[in-house]
Amino acid sequence: MESKDLWVELKPGQPSYMVLRGTYGDKVYRAFRMTRQGVRWRFWRIYNDIYISAFEALLLIETTFGTQLREHAIRISKERYALRQEAMRSEFESASAVQHRADQANGTIEKEPRQPREVEGDEG
Repeated sequence: MESKDLWVELKPGQPSYMVLRGTYGDKVYRAFRMTRQGVRWRFWRIYNDIYISAFEALLLIETTFGTQLREHAIRISKERYALRQEAMRSEFESASAVQHRADQANGTIEKEPRQPREVEGDEG
């Protein structure tokens, strides 16, 4: 889209819808490894289904609760996006390694592992 080979047009109707225009044959296939039909399907699914549905949900919520929630929602979504980007840049770490690091930071890690306690009257 940056090279202006693709653009979006609004098609009027009830309801209106968006259409992907431009030349998106071999160039798109090389970049995304999908056919023209795949590009059209994904565009329709993402923009005309998901994107528009998200705004419908916003209109429903704001009609019910007002627009004062919008600033909080924008802030939270930006924070979540930043966290996702950070997670994608970081390397995979097992849950046990994360827990170990958290325990060290909290000072709850034991220097020597405990021996199992013997319970009185438990003779095996």
